[in-house]
Amino acid sequence: MAHRHGIPSRLSDAELGALLDSPPAWLLQSRANRTGKRPVWVQLTCAVCGFSETARPKKWWPEFSLVCCAHHAPHELPALEAGLVRSEYEGVGSRFIGIVDVAVPEA
Repeated sequence: MAHRHGIPSRLSDAELGALLDSPPAWLLQSRANRTGKRPVWVQLTCAVCGFSETARPKKWWPEFSLVCCAHHAPHELPALEAGLVRSEYEGVGSRFIGIVDVAVPEA
């Protein structure tokens, strides 16, 4: 973004201070878009084989209990604790299935 707006890759302390004291409109908008609610990057690590990758989280991703590579069989996953129900979400990262374990609602 800085390159697009003509800001050099290196700034002196004085130049940086001037930019921060009087930020351009695009920088103000960029800062306003940062809510801090979701991380920009997350580390996904398979609970079975340990394969890992960094990915940008999608808006539809819930809070996963664990992730595993799509080729692993369900019996390879860690055992489900008593009183929990397991849901799977395909299409997480380049090769993962997201697993969400939630408590069973009492009737």
